[in-house]
Amino acid sequence: MEQERPAHTAPPGSYEIQCRGEIDARWTDWFHGLSVRHPGDGTTVITGAFEDQAALHNALQRLRDLGIPLISLTQLGDDQPLSTTTGDSP
Repeated sequence: MEQERPAHTAPPGSYEIQCRGEIDARWTDWFHGLSVRHPGDGTTVITGAFEDQAALHNALQRLRDLGIPLISLTQLGDDQPLSTTTGDSP
């Protein structure tokens, strides 16, 4: 029997991508299904579950195509909270 995950925790294959600069709202459609937020420190944080490694690499390639420098890529564990905020943070 599979153990249930607490609500709002990261499912397997979840990552947080932090990059320098704020991605313009017109480009956030490229990251459909992922949380895109701007914490107010000149960075963008993209969080969510990726179907597989190819989908993760696709998102990283999109950032590269936009010329957005990558700061960090973190795999989220099952016990880490998953951000549910989309868009600009107050």
